[in-house]
Amino acid sequence: MSGLIASGGAAHAALLGLGAYRPSRIVPNSEIVDAIDSSDEWIQTRSGIKQRRWATPEETVQVMSVAAARDALADAGIDAHQIDCVIVATVSHLMQTPAIATAIAHELGTEQAAAFDISAACAGFCHGVAMASDFIRGGSARHVLVIGVERLSDITDRTDRGTAFIFADGAGAVVVGPSDRPGIGPVVWGSDGERADLIMQRETWPEALERGEMPNLTMQGNPVFRWASFAMAKIGLEALDRAGITVDELDCFVPHQANMRIVDALARSMKLPEQVRIARDIAEMGNTSAASIPLALERMKRDGEAKSGDTALFIAFGAGLAYAAQVVIVP
Repeated sequence: MSGLIASGGAAHAALLGLGAYRPSRIVPNSEIVDAIDSSDEWIQTRSGIKQRRWATPEETVQVMSVAAARDALADAGIDAHQIDCVIVATVSHLMQTPAIATAIAHELGTEQAAAFDISAACAGFCHGVAMASDFIRGGSARHVLVIGVERLSDITDRTDRGTAFIFADGAGAVVVGPSDRPGIGPVVWGSDGERADLIMQRETWPEALERGEMPNLTMQGNPVFRWASFAMAKIGLEALDRAGITVDELDCFVPHQANMRIVDALARSMKLPEQVRIARDIAEMGNTSAASIPLALERMKRDGEAKSGDTALFIAFGAGLAYAAQVVIVP
């Protein structure tokens, strides 16, 4: 036996295109305050959220994903048949199998691309980008489509004062492909399963269905705030260090849009300079879990706060407690 042939990929990988889909239904705080005995002022003070988007029945996980993906493909100048792999990060595709990624790959017109879902909650998009980069540099794929998508309104208890005002819906996508220079820095990722109960599904599917309800999400807000505000700052700084840049060289900060207070706390803890532009999409979109980072980056580009070639830091964290951070060049 002469031995296996090693596969060789591109020297570097980068984000080549970006797309987003925002559901049509806008839900202001005034629409939900009565059910949770709250007020617009309380919600904005606690989270920074003014409104959120909830999908209509027609705006399914697949519909939103395909729309965001088509925008990303167009932005990258890539045809669907050039996509070798589709990765979908979501916790709200409510079928255990098959993966929604396979249906999305087919509808887009890929030529039998590898396709699978990942469940890393709010960190899922960053996990997908990290895997896509490794696939491309390892030779397993040349172009990878990474989608973060959620319909959290399906699994949110509209009467739960701790979560009803937070979670929302939407989809964001990127095309990852080969590059002449590094466009995606090393990922810093991990999990803290000892604290998995801080954000979790309230009960199993059989338990919920026995009562004729959905297994809604629960969250212990204060412990999550303390953990994310300080532990994730260290992860962000480590990602900058591993990418070989300093906070002074950073153009944009795009954290998971969990809570405006967490975003501000991270910026303070990391001592980000005033010139670093910070994503604050949560005010208009709410917390869209795996979709929040691509949605936030798309808004920054649309509003002129980020431009192609900028250096951006992603930090994501959520149920598990799973987390990931990486430095990227904005497509």
